[in-house]
Amino acid sequence: MSTPDSESEAAQPFPDLDPYAHGLLDVGDGQRIYWETSGNPVGKPALVVHGGPGGGGRRGARKSFDPQVYRIVLFDQRGCGESLPHASDPTADMAHNTTDHLIADMERLREHLGIDRWLLYGGSWGSTLILAYAQRHPERVSEIVLVGVTMTRPEEIDWLYRGVARLLPEQWETFRAGVPPAERDGNLVEAYRKLMESTDAATRELAARRWCDWEDAVIAHENLGSPGQYSAKPDAAQLAFVRICTHYFANAAWLADGQLLRDASRLAGIPGVLIHGRLDLSGPLYTAWQLAQAWPDAELQVIEDSGHTGSPAMRTAVLRAIDRFAG
Repeated sequence: MSTPDSESEAAQPFPDLDPYAHGLLDVGDGQRIYWETSGNPVGKPALVVHGGPGGGGRRGARKSFDPQVYRIVLFDQRGCGESLPHASDPTADMAHNTTDHLIADMERLREHLGIDRWLLYGGSWGSTLILAYAQRHPERVSEIVLVGVTMTRPEEIDWLYRGVARLLPEQWETFRAGVPPAERDGNLVEAYRKLMESTDAATRELAARRWCDWEDAVIAHENLGSPGQYSAKPDAAQLAFVRICTHYFANAAWLADGQLLRDASRLAGIPGVLIHGRLDLSGPLYTAWQLAQAWPDAELQVIEDSGHTGSPAMRTAVLRAIDRFAG
C-alpha cells in the first residue's frame, strides 16, 4: 500500500476532445446502449466504466487519457445517459437491467469495436462492474485502474444507507422520513425502490430528490471534490439515476455476498491500481484494502485528502496510473 504525497505537484488532465465515432448498439431486450470512441483510432484500447449505477452521460473521464496513445471508449450503461430506453420513463422495463446484462453489453461492445483486450478504468459502482466483468472475462483485460473501490456487498449497501447515519443523524432522519411510516425501520433501499416504481410522477420525483439529498449529505465534507453533485443532476438524469440505483442495490447487484472478493484470484496476472480516498464515507477504505490483500497484482494507493468525489491529489494519482500502462 502506498500513500502519494498530496502536496506533490498536481498533474493536469488532457484537453477535452470530440469523439471520432459514436453510435447506439442494439444489445437485445429492446435496449440500445450509447458508445463513443476518441483519441487514437489505432491506439491502446481503454474502456471507461461509469459509476452510479445509472450515472451515465458524463464524458470528462476521457481527459484522463493521452489521446495520442489511447483509443478511449466510453459507453452509457442501460437506462441512463444517451442509452435507450431511458429509465426516467416509468414505462421503461427494468427486468432486463442487471449486472449480468451489463457484463454482456461490455462484451458485445468489445466485439463490435473489434478490440481484443482493453484497459478498464472506473470508480464507485464502476469498480464493481469492472471486477465482475474482469472475473468473467480475464483474458479480455490488459490492466485495471479503480477509483473509490466498491464491491456492492450487502454490508457496503447497509453502511451507505444506514450505518453512516451515526455520523449524519439529522440528515438520515430526513432520508428515512421519505418512505412510508411502516417501512422506516426496515429496508430503506427497497422502500425507495418501490417509490421509484410508483405510477404517480410527483411520488417518483420527491423520492429521487430525497435520495439525492442523502447522497449529497454523505459527501458534503469533500470540499476538494464535488459536493452537491447528486442534487445538481438534471431532472431526467436524477430520476434515472435513483431508479437504477435502488433497483441494483435492493438486489445486491445480483452478486453473491462476497463474490467479487472470493473470486479475486481470477484476476491473477492482471496489473491493477486501486486508488481510494482516506476520507471516503460513501465507501470506506476497508473494501479497497481487502481487495488489495486478495489480488497480489494490484497496488493500493491511499489519497489522504480525498473523499469519494476526489481531489487534485487523486486526479494526479489517476493520471499517473493510466500513464503507467500506456506502454
